[in-house]
Amino acid sequence: MSILPQLVFIDTNILVYAHAPNEGTKYDTAVAVLDKLWDERTGVLSTQVLQEFYSVATRKLKPSMPPVEARTLIAKYSTWCSMHTDPQLLVSASVLEENHQLQWWDALIVEAAMRSGAMTLLSEDMQHGRRFGLMTVRNPFAESN
Repeated sequence: MSILPQLVFIDTNILVYAHAPNEGTKYDTAVAVLDKLWDERTGVLSTQVLQEFYSVATRKLKPSMPPVEARTLIAKYSTWCSMHTDPQLLVSASVLEENHQLQWWDALIVEAAMRSGAMTLLSEDMQHGRRFGLMTVRNPFAESN
């Protein structure tokens, strides 16, 4: 009997830190997390994460990432893209936002993560240890302290 690996959904901030060497220990932690997920083939994300990554990487990182480099990374991480934003995801996320007092963009991430089948959502932005159904939010930066 084979045991399927548990999927891990990556929030945008983890991806950004992994490409921001000036972030010190957050960079080191994010790189280690993504390396492990590549090795185990258990990383998943959504189109929203890729969209946000491009925007942050090319506009907010200091120094900003050249667009061609950001596009190359999006192409690389697109193999992890298991969820696309569709109208039903928006409706379901709005229920999560209302019932769990989440920010809208966080509710979209949580809904996409749950739909992907991930058991873990890695994010710096949400409460460490919080559960949504069978999925648990983990802050890898809190765990490394």
